Amino acid sequence: MSVKHPIISVTGSSGAGTTSVRQTFEIIFRREHITAAYIEGDAFHRYDRTEMEWASAEAKKKGNNHFSHFGLEANLLEELDEVFHDYGELGTGRTRHYIHDEAEAERLGAPVGTFTPWEDFPRNTDLLFYEGLHGAVKTGKLNLAQHGDLKIGVVPVINLEWIQKLQRDKSMRGYSHEAAIDAILTRMPDYVKYICPQFTETDINFQRIPTVDTSNPFIARWIPTPDESMVVIRFKDPRGIDFPYLLSMIPTSFMSRANSIVIPGSKLDLAMQLILTPLILTLGERKRRAS
Repeated sequence: MSVKHPIISVTGSSGAGTTSVRQTFEIIFRREHITAAYIEGDAFHRYDRTEMEWASAEAKKKGNNHFSHFGLEANLLEELDEVFHDYGELGTGRTRHYIHDEAEAERLGAPVGTFTPWEDFPRNTDLLFYEGLHGAVKTGKLNLAQHGDLKIGVVPVINLEWIQKLQRDKSMRGYSHEAAIDAILTRMPDYVKYICPQFTETDINFQRIPTVDTSNPFIARWIPTPDESMVVIRFKDPRGIDFPYLLSMIPTSFMSRANSIVIPGSKLDLAMQLILTPLILTLGERKRRAS
């Protein structure tokens, strides 16, 4: 954690909705005139697409059928830990971009499935924003969670997360139905071991719950809409959270526990604006006082 150079981490598995959360943060940053340095978790994968296919094949030869980006070996987490440390101390660091599709390839000038060269963060940024798989991971050797000044978890219930991943992999990545299911099964042990424990470390979790039947996510034809969902928002430390204000501003919301509020799925963006804006401004005020 750092007063002068705060770090915000948004953590969730691929398909969970972390990109949508990032867009909300970007709106707040623009409105409040905050300059952020950004890290996409994919930038710290160890392998490009071709190398990952080779590494997965080699792992299977050795009896490891669960080699995935969710695990430690497929990522540069020590390097990410170093970047978090350096930014917290000095406001410096570096990142790169992973090219997901043709649009990004054209914009960034690199082939799909590869990385752009490493580049330094812009100078004089107000904070660092991370969005990816491992923003709050803790292992025997690494503790990335210790660096975050505000840690957000994005955690749909598992059936909904699977539906979102299946739909995305088939429509955007061209996977067959069987290949998309195999990807889910391959990464499940690392999901349990490395992804789930992070949501104990996060300061706030946003968990979307469908209000329609998702009993068999593997035959679902559509992703439940926000109007067909509720969102449980859990605060690790509810002190200082103005729950009466949130309840008055978000129609039909209610408290489910002393540290949790439940809202309609269609009001998620409003809730995030109401909750996150004062927290981000507090980080900025701490930074100004320290400077």
